[in-house]
Amino acid sequence: MLRYLITLQAPDRTGLVEQIAHAVSRHGGNWLDSELRHIDGIFAAIIVLEIPSDNWDLLIETLECIDGLTLTHASTRAGKPPAFKRSYSLVAYDRPGLVLDISNKINALGINIEQFSSQFESASHTGVALFRASFVLGMDDIGKQELLTESLYRIGDDVVLDHVSS
Repeated sequence: MLRYLITLQAPDRTGLVEQIAHAVSRHGGNWLDSELRHIDGIFAAIIVLEIPSDNWDLLIETLECIDGLTLTHASTRAGKPPAFKRSYSLVAYDRPGLVLDISNKINALGINIEQFSSQFESASHTGVALFRASFVLGMDDIGKQELLTESLYRIGDDVVLDHVSS
C-alpha cells in the first residue's frame, strides 16, 4: 500500500465529497485523515490516503475527471508525533501581517504548527474587524508553553489567547 497526501479544490457544489469518496473506495483506497472546507465558494480538501500501488494512477485519472477539480499529490510516510500537543484559540483586531506575527513567534521557539484555522469576522456589538484563529502546536519541550504565551501576548494589547486543551 502506498500512502499519499492529496490536495483538491473545485467550485463548491452538493455531492462533491461523495464523488471523491466513491473514487477512493472504488480503487481500494483507505481514507485516513482529512480537512475539508468551503471558502469563498471554493471546496478545498487535504486528504491522506493509502491505496494499492497498482490503483494509484487509476485513482488520479478518476479524480481528474471530476468537473472543475484540480489536485496535487505527494507520497508520505507516517512521521514521529511530537511529545506534546497543545491547542490554542486567539482573537485580536484584524490587521495585515497578523498571521506572520503569530507564526514568527511560534517558529522562534522551535515549535511546529500542526494545524491552523483562521476566520475574519465583525464584532456583533461594535462592528470592529476581528481575526480569530485556532491552532494546534506540537512541541518536544513543554517548558516552552509559558514562553509561547508571553511571546504571543507581545503581539499587541488586543490579543486574547486561550489554552484550549492539552
